[in-house]
Amino acid sequence: MLDIVTRAGSFVAIILLGYFLKKIGFFKQEDFTILSRITIRITLPAAIITNFAGKQIDMSLLSLVLLAIGCGLLYILIGFFLNRKKSRADQAFAMLNLPGYNIGTFVIPFAQSFLGPMGVVATSLFDTGNAVICLGGAFSLASMVKDGTGFSFKRIGKALAKSVPFVCYVTMLLLNLLHLSVPGFVMSCAGIIGNANAFMAMLMIGVGFKLEGDRSQIRTIVKMLSIRYGIGAILACIFYFLLPFELEIRQALVILALSPIGSAVPGFTGEMKGDVGLSSALNSISIVLSIVITVTLLAVML
Repeated sequence: MLDIVTRAGSFVAIILLGYFLKKIGFFKQEDFTILSRITIRITLPAAIITNFAGKQIDMSLLSLVLLAIGCGLLYILIGFFLNRKKSRADQAFAMLNLPGYNIGTFVIPFAQSFLGPMGVVATSLFDTGNAVICLGGAFSLASMVKDGTGFSFKRIGKALAKSVPFVCYVTMLLLNLLHLSVPGFVMSCAGIIGNANAFMAMLMIGVGFKLEGDRSQIRTIVKMLSIRYGIGAILACIFYFLLPFELEIRQALVILALSPIGSAVPGFTGEMKGDVGLSSALNSISIVLSIVITVTLLAVML
């Protein structure tokens, strides 16, 4: 118990360090983009390679990819129907900002440190499906509602093809299923780089933390986060008590169900000409909530 709290506290301390260094001018807000690129395009892919290599994946675990897509679609539908009496812009905002999970830069560092190998693999497989929602699926559906444009598989395909973690997930999954091994030199480099992923991810979260929503939007923030975490709690119970997976995988799914909103969402909100300030506030507050929830869950489950 003490070890879990200590290690989780170290994660929180790194986030606070990033925020403090930004406040004193060591980092600027624009440095977040650089840290994000290093994390998402270098350390996270290296961690994915390390986590997948040498693991035998049961075919039944591929259902986690579909499970993640299903969770994303559930939130999209909830956002659509709960705001059906509001404007199209409000509907689209909810459809884009309720679904999606911040897995690569939030859950995976926790999984690396606290869960076993299969917990990390399960997290990675879930993130493969989550990427379909976060990197184009939710945006295409929300844009269709707001602008009346058609659903675009092409847009989703382009976004996924540009996502280094997604390409890495798919590549490693195919290699695993074909029983092909990664060259030793690549594994050696990936191991060294991947070990930095947890630190880089937590530092990036601290540097990127910001609250830009107007105070008049507090009611909207409370409502959306209540829906997000209320549904998340129900899904977590279903995952833990009803799914036929081993304990390690179910523990990972519980943390995934209550993880923060995807880090790419504010960017897509801006592209849709939505309220970026409100989206950023939702995203940042969800990180704080998920840190508290994740640490508590780890202390209870492990």
